Amino acid sequence: MIASPRPPHASPRPPHPAPHPEAVLESGPDALLVVSEDGIILMVNAATERMFGYARGELVGTDHRMLLAEGFRSGFRRLFVALRKERAADSDAGAQHDDLPPVEAYGVRHDGTEFQAELTYSLLSTPPNPTDPVCMTVMIRDTSHRLQADAGLREAMSLLSATLESTADGILVVSAEGEIAGVNNQFVSMWGIPRELLATKNDDAVLGFVLDQLKDPARFIEKVTALYAEPAAESHDVLDFHDGRTFERYSRPQKVANQVVGRVWSFRDVTPARIAQDQITKAMADLAEQAAQLKALAFQDPLTGLSNRQLFNDHLAAALSGPCGTAVDLLLLDLDDFKEVNDILGHHAGDQMLIEVGRRLRTCVRPNDVVARLGGDEFVVMLVGSPDPDAVAKRIVESLKVPVWIDGSMLRPSLSLGLASISEDTVDASELLRRADIAMYAAKAAGKNRYLRFRPEMMKSLIQRTEMESGLRLAVDSGQIEVHYQPIVSAKLGVVVQVEALARWVRDGELVPPQQFIPTAERSGLIVEIGTEVLLKGCTELQPWLAADRSRRLAVNVSGVQLLHGDFAELVRAVTASCAVDPRQLVLEVTESVFFADDCRVIQQLIALRKAGAHVALDDFGTGYSSLGRLQDLPVDTLKIDQSFISMIRTGAEKLPILTAMIGMAHGLGLSVTAEGVQTPAQAEYLMNLECDSLQGFLFSGPEPQAALGPAIARSAQAFAALRGGRVSGNR
Repeated sequence: MIASPRPPHASPRPPHPAPHPEAVLESGPDALLVVSEDGIILMVNAATERMFGYARGELVGTDHRMLLAEGFRSGFRRLFVALRKERAADSDAGAQHDDLPPVEAYGVRHDGTEFQAELTYSLLSTPPNPTDPVCMTVMIRDTSHRLQADAGLREAMSLLSATLESTADGILVVSAEGEIAGVNNQFVSMWGIPRELLATKNDDAVLGFVLDQLKDPARFIEKVTALYAEPAAESHDVLDFHDGRTFERYSRPQKVANQVVGRVWSFRDVTPARIAQDQITKAMADLAEQAAQLKALAFQDPLTGLSNRQLFNDHLAAALSGPCGTAVDLLLLDLDDFKEVNDILGHHAGDQMLIEVGRRLRTCVRPNDVVARLGGDEFVVMLVGSPDPDAVAKRIVESLKVPVWIDGSMLRPSLSLGLASISEDTVDASELLRRADIAMYAAKAAGKNRYLRFRPEMMKSLIQRTEMESGLRLAVDSGQIEVHYQPIVSAKLGVVVQVEALARWVRDGELVPPQQFIPTAERSGLIVEIGTEVLLKGCTELQPWLAADRSRRLAVNVSGVQLLHGDFAELVRAVTASCAVDPRQLVLEVTESVFFADDCRVIQQLIALRKAGAHVALDDFGTGYSSLGRLQDLPVDTLKIDQSFISMIRTGAEKLPILTAMIGMAHGLGLSVTAEGVQTPAQAEYLMNLECDSLQGFLFSGPEPQAALGPAIARSAQAFAALRGGRVSGNR
């Protein structure tokens, strides 16, 4: 449907009627009063009734001052006069403006409560009749809500100010134009800015003061410039000071209604934290370094720098788990008589030799071959895929033949090396190492300073040594160790004045040579029990012979292992006392090696026994490292020349300065001399011509059991008598 247009003769709608002025005044929110010149209220609106709590009839005709608090009631007259003057001035200027600025005052309600208000005054238009009174309109607005808002604002501002002043950060607020808008006290204190400098409001001077303290002022300016070029950006960086301090600097834009109006800078002194962090970093670095060192020590020999046993085992396991058919060879070696190097020259010299040996081993192998020190003077070389391990072994032996100079002394290293290679029946690491060890000891037994490759028969020798030790232990436990005695003849008296007690092992009816079982006894520690048995049996069986002549003596061999037992001296005194043997008739024969033991108890026990009357003889003299000049420092009474020197006498016409020197030096030191291993009259004659004190050997008698000792002593005397007779005949 289409609507019809309005008829042309229709009349227009009437306009809305204008609101009545009185209705407008009545509906206003503010109180409106018309006051006469004498202060009487002539008219009020409804808002006045609501605001003050009075009815309209109660207000009209009354003095307006009843609505004002004390202190604000006298201002009406002054305002009235001021409005008149302003109107007069405006009239002369041809303008009309009689409003004054609003006045703050306090109103009083009907119930007596006061409230803050804002009063606006204005004169009514000049009446037509000049004689009519002039009135003033007063507009009153309740502003108590402003007081609450202002109080909240003041409280918030106070809280904000307290927060800024209590924070540990220094705060700087800068306007969008780059001018300092505000700082807190912490900022001033942190930067040490003088108050008088801040009071000048000279931002350039303040900036200069700040820049003078920084290590890198150019970077500071560069950062500030970049941030002001990008007002919305934030930043966080670090400032380093000349005096060692460190600040963290934060910067963020200051916004009002999403509009950037400035920038807030906060500065935090992180010097203690930086110092602590540096200390932590250093400590962590130190710990990391220590961990690396400990890790290196865990797999490295600290003396030579070579791999240690653990790292070697890891390499060996890895090599054996490699591809089938890969050649793996072990060269196990130790230094011959290395202990004597330590004993004579000291441990420092021994360490230097080990370091040099490790260095030479490295030069004999390829860079990827493993060279390790297993401990002490024992080294091992592992070759993987070597075309000729025997050539490497020979190269190592030859390399160590070159002399080493240590602290002015020339030493010639000597080694025994065992070589074992992986084969079909040796794929286990421990078995391969065991075979190399067996080959090494075979090389040592074969004369040292050589290498030997493992052979199956070497295992038999090991088994024999093991059986020897177990058999010897059984012999000791079951009392199978016997004592035989060998006479020693006095060259001056021609009679037996001393016998040496010697341990003998009769096994299955056969005599086991001492050179076979004594090393086993030393190695196993059974020598202590064997030595005690020999001492006890010797004192018991020879007690009658010794008691018959106080000049007679019994000699027993004492091992260094025995002397390491702290109660050895006490044991000797106890045995001699129980057997009624005078300790002065006892001779303790020791080898020179016991005097080089690290344990001072060895020397102390020998000194204690000498104080008790026992004698000490140095056995096998000349086979070790002792010098004749050193004898004067040792607690010994007798020197026994080793039979290897006696064997050099064949015809008796030889010139042997070494024997002359030995006997002459010993006598010069007040020591007696015994020659052992005398087998021919020529040897006896030669020694007696050198004034050797005593003779011992098969020329007179071999070791005999106690039952045959009497005849052996008699034969010895007869042999000497024959020797003496020969000398007499010869002299004739």
